[in-house]
Amino acid sequence: MRSRSFTFKLFLRLLPVLALAAAFPWLLAYWLDRGWVVALLSALLLMALMWWALRRATAPVRSLLRALAGTTSSYRDGEYNFGVHWRGNDELAQLVRAHGELGEVLREQRQALVQRELLLDTMVQNTPVAMLLLGNGGDGVQRVTFSNTAARKLLHGGWKLEGKRLHELLESMPEELRNAIARGGDCLFAVREADGDEDDEQIYHLSRRSFHLNGRPHELLLLRLLTAELRRQEVQTWKKVIRVISHELNNSLAPIASLAHSGAELVRRGKTERLEDIFATVEERARHLEGFIRGYARFAKLPQPQLQTVVWKQFLHGLQQQIGFRMAEFPDELCSRIDPAQFSQALLNLLKNAHEASADNGAGDNAVEVRLAQLPHWLRIEVLDRGSGMNEAVLQNALMPFYSTKRNGTGLGLALTREIIEAHGGRIALQNRKDGGLCVAILLPHD
Repeated sequence: MRSRSFTFKLFLRLLPVLALAAAFPWLLAYWLDRGWVVALLSALLLMALMWWALRRATAPVRSLLRALAGTTSSYRDGEYNFGVHWRGNDELAQLVRAHGELGEVLREQRQALVQRELLLDTMVQNTPVAMLLLGNGGDGVQRVTFSNTAARKLLHGGWKLEGKRLHELLESMPEELRNAIARGGDCLFAVREADGDEDDEQIYHLSRRSFHLNGRPHELLLLRLLTAELRRQEVQTWKKVIRVISHELNNSLAPIASLAHSGAELVRRGKTERLEDIFATVEERARHLEGFIRGYARFAKLPQPQLQTVVWKQFLHGLQQQIGFRMAEFPDELCSRIDPAQFSQALLNLLKNAHEASADNGAGDNAVEVRLAQLPHWLRIEVLDRGSGMNEAVLQNALMPFYSTKRNGTGLGLALTREIIEAHGGRIALQNRKDGGLCVAILLPHD
């Protein structure tokens, strides 16, 4: 059907009135003498007819606009279950169709949002992580605005928590939990049952995040029980430790036992000329075993760092006397508070690994470089080499204790370095260099 514009249809509605208005003065002039009476009567009658025709012509449009305003208000209130109909194929019909399509889109989005909210609520309520959403009330006191099932079971015996004041809720909680929340930030803490031993303690991880919701500050607390997971990882770690120690002991004790038997046979036969070589080999294996055990003991009994103010230029020059490396320029007065003995051990481990990696890749001693850069609140130390780098699997596990890609490695070098750096409040990261090699980056707190 051919589309007629709204303007054309309104013109057709007003056309009879316009024709009558045009003819009416001539009719009056026929009956009356020409004058102001004819003009006045014509104007009044024309205005009345125009008003009546306009109201009659625009009545459907006004009804449509009221219906569209009503549906828009319903959309704002979240109701999408009705629409508006308009007969014809003009501009108003296009507006109605567009309005109906908008309602359909909003309806589909609303249904998808409800489904996602239902899925999210199901996941939140069934997760083993206890969740508490805290908001400030009108009195400035933190109150619980949302809690999941795990939080209600852990903190309130399964009862509703919404609306509870946080400080009142914590009064009945273990002291360790109160202290963890009071400290702020993320932390691990252990809760021991009354009159219980160490095996009865439960280990939790507390995570907290602050954000604004509906223009108001909120804080989300996530409390996760880690006891079972940590114990499972502890068992796996002990199994790995036992395998590594057993392997190393067998590699040293088996040759020692064999050499002792051979030495006894040589003594029995009176052939003592080879005893010196046998004793040297036994001594070498015994010292290797001693160093291996000492490395494990050092890792297990790392003392707290004794912090001293150290000037980095002098400190690194001292390390260069023990192992060679290039050093990029940095300010002479740059200094930090570290434990010199522990940090020397950490850097020597990294430099030794860098030299071995560079040598394996055919690079010279000058391929190893140390760089220092001062960042806001941090000091960045980089140890760079020109080796072959690490693949993704090695990068993910290189800092784990007892993980080693070397044939005779103990997997304690990088792990001990990490322990030393973290004991200083720092962080360590490994990444491959774009042009080949590895970069080990250390971040230390720096005022």
